[in-house]
Amino acid sequence: MSLTLVIGNKNYSSWSLRPWLALAHHNIPFKEVVVPIGTPESAAAIRRYTPADKVPVLIDGEATIWESIAILTHLGERFPEAKFWPDEKKGRAHAFAISSEMHSGFVALRQQCPMNIKRRKKRDLSPEAVADIRRVTEMWRDARERFGQGGDFLFGTFSAADCMYAPVATRIRSYDIDVDAVSAAYVETIYALPAFKRWQEGAMQETWGHATTDVIP
Repeated sequence: MSLTLVIGNKNYSSWSLRPWLALAHHNIPFKEVVVPIGTPESAAAIRRYTPADKVPVLIDGEATIWESIAILTHLGERFPEAKFWPDEKKGRAHAFAISSEMHSGFVALRQQCPMNIKRRKKRDLSPEAVADIRRVTEMWRDARERFGQGGDFLFGTFSAADCMYAPVATRIRSYDIDVDAVSAAYVETIYALPAFKRWQEGAMQETWGHATTDVIP
């Protein structure tokens, strides 16, 4: 059964990056539908696929799934051989926890540093955004120390948790945010991932943009 993934602009849509990266990394075939975001036509175009008015959307036969973390959970059940989540019970629970925290939190960082892969310029951050970065990097260091012995990702090998945090890696690069050595190495790991490189190439080739680049879905 074929999969269709509806996404926004690759330069801006952090939520879209997450399931796209998971599918592309595991070489799972899917049809990609891009809906430019931030235009007067965006909402109507997205509603063709979901009443939630947001991307990404995964269409899997008769099932329509939105919200990036829900899509990743569905893919983990649909393709157990891909091991989207860590095998070990304690590591898997921890990956679920930090992925859920990413999904629901870090509002200041999202607002002040929207994903913009083409951007390369430092920005002064509010204390709230600095606190968000501090919390993210604490989680990265903790995951790497406790579960990362098998490779360079948060839980050693690539997992859905890396998909959830890949957009933060782009923000650190785009806004020239200073982080510790472990976190800086993790950013490099994300940027070196072949699937991410394909996404980045697509983002660099896009010619459309937002009326304001500080607004993303």
